[in-house]
Amino acid sequence: MINKNDLKNKIKSGERITAEEGTSLFDWDIVELGALADLRRKMIYPDETAGFIIDRIINYTNICEAQCRFCAYHSKAGRIDPYNLNIDEILNKIEELNDISGLQVMLQGGLHPDATLEFYVEMVSAVKKRFSDIYLHSFSPSEIVHISAKSGLSYEEILKALKDAGLNSIPGASDLLVDRIRNIVSPKKSTTEQWCNVMRALKANNMGSTATMTYGMGETNAERIEHLNVIRSIQDETGILRAFIPWSFSPKNTDMENIVPATGVDYLKIVAIARIYLDNIVYIQAGWLTEGLKLAQIALAMGANDMGGVLMEEVVVKATGVETSTNMAELVEIIKNSGKEPVLREAI
Repeated sequence: MINKNDLKNKIKSGERITAEEGTSLFDWDIVELGALADLRRKMIYPDETAGFIIDRIINYTNICEAQCRFCAYHSKAGRIDPYNLNIDEILNKIEELNDISGLQVMLQGGLHPDATLEFYVEMVSAVKKRFSDIYLHSFSPSEIVHISAKSGLSYEEILKALKDAGLNSIPGASDLLVDRIRNIVSPKKSTTEQWCNVMRALKANNMGSTATMTYGMGETNAERIEHLNVIRSIQDETGILRAFIPWSFSPKNTDMENIVPATGVDYLKIVAIARIYLDNIVYIQAGWLTEGLKLAQIALAMGANDMGGVLMEEVVVKATGVETSTNMAELVEIIKNSGKEPVLREAI
């Protein structure tokens, strides 16, 4: 039996908490939980600032062998016609970002049946040749696993080739690192262990990453902590994770429309508990894209310390019916009104 006062003192002292203790936090009052999370944030990040970046997601294809049940964007979901952007189309989109002094590009695609390592290298090389100052935070661990399966090359070899071509880092698109859930919602995608092995290969290539969390897909609170524990453990091992980004699953237009969407309270508890549990990750992003700007603003008082990107373009979440958007002036105002100082940063 967990003693609440003992756990509260443990959190206040900055001690690492256990998975069982982390699971128990879901039953705590949200105001108390948020205050403790903000205290933990101050321990690891004492500055009263919140960063953001001007970036663009470019979805260069929606043809994907994974066909995840939680995705409304892949071509076989039947809502968006299959497409592939060519190199010129990709470069034109980056030019638009460059025109407004954007700094970061996230090239995102699916597990394309015809994609080869050469295809990825060509894409990265073309971008860097024309836009040498653009930071490429692109692809995903599942894509690295996919390329490896098709090429027979190791994760380390693939990442070295991409790094040599100009790739800076890879988003640690994690979905939910619980194989029970992955077997239900994305059985054709990478496993938890494969995700971890990509992180290890990134470490071997001196490359950074992030970790995300898509919750509200039928998991238990204990499984939410299981996900956080995988992230904490791999960060202990590698130290390459620069940020943690949670967001709720949007069921509309997906193969899981029967799922009841997570609430705003669920989101704020995830942010607060993540801040307390992930004692080795400095930045936690407030997910304005999926949760809305007001909720993201509250998250800045409950453990989050970054607002992510302005996002010049986003289409995958939009396919589920969520159409939140913002601009630099609005984001700056939201950060200021939260009592924080906005900081335009260069990369993830």
